[in-house]
Amino acid sequence: MLLAIDIGNTNVTIGVFDGLDLVATARVATEPGRMSDEYGLTLTQLLPAKGVPIERVDEVAMCSVVPPLTPTFVRLCKDFFPGVQPLVVGAGVRTGVRVLYDNPRDVGSDRIADAAATFRLYGGPAVVVDFGTATVLDAISADGEYVGGAIAPGLTVAADSLFHSTSQLRRVELVRPDSAIGKNTIQALQSGLVLGYADLVRGMVDRFDRELGGSATVVATGGLAELMQEETGLFDVVDPDLTLTGLRIIHELNQ
Repeated sequence: MLLAIDIGNTNVTIGVFDGLDLVATARVATEPGRMSDEYGLTLTQLLPAKGVPIERVDEVAMCSVVPPLTPTFVRLCKDFFPGVQPLVVGAGVRTGVRVLYDNPRDVGSDRIADAAATFRLYGGPAVVVDFGTATVLDAISADGEYVGGAIAPGLTVAADSLFHSTSQLRRVELVRPDSAIGKNTIQALQSGLVLGYADLVRGMVDRFDRELGGSATVVATGGLAELMQEETGLFDVVDPDLTLTGLRIIHELNQ
C-alpha cells in the first residue's frame, strides 16, 4: 500500500492507496513543533482505526509546504515504516508536469501534485482552484504544462484576520447569507466573505480561462470547495482528494 502525505499549513492530509484505489483518508493538525515520534504514534493509531494495517504500508510519497516538517516526516517514515524510503516531491523528482514559472522551485509541491492529477484525470487546458489556507488558482495548458497561477488569502484566514484586527467584528459561520445586503453584522460579514469570495473566484477563473484560450476544465479541491460550488456552480469537478491522487501519480512515474 502507498501512504500519501500532504503537509499543508493548516492540516496534514493523509491517504492510503491500494493500487489505484484510495481506501482511507485522514487529517491531523499541522504543528511544526511536534516531533517525528509524536506524529508517528498518531499515525500508527490512526491508520488501523481507518482499517489500514501498518505492516501493509510499503511505500510513501509526500509533498510539503511547511519546510520544518519535511525532515520530521522523512524521519517518521524511516522509524515507523522500516525499509521504506519516502518519495518527497521536489527538485529531481519526475512529475510529468513541465513548469513554466520563472523559477520552478518557487511552485509549491502540492500545486505540482494538483497539476499532475488534473491533467491525468481531466486533461487540459484546466484551471485548478484549491481552497486551503490560501485560495490558490493554477493554470494547466492543453499540453499539460504548469503555466502559472494566483494566490489570495484563504476564506478562513480572511475571516480570522477580521476578527483579530478589529474591535467590533466577530467570528461567523461561513455560510451563504440570504442576501448580499446584510441587515446585521453577521449577515454583512457572511456576505463579504462568502459572496465576495465567490465573485473573486468566479472572476479569476474567467480571466484564467480566457488566457488559456477558452474551454478550460475547472477543478476545485480543498475544504471550502463544496461551499463555493453551491454558491457559484462554477466547477466542472469537485475533487477533495486531488492532491493525494497527484502524489500517487507522481509516485508511479518514479518507479
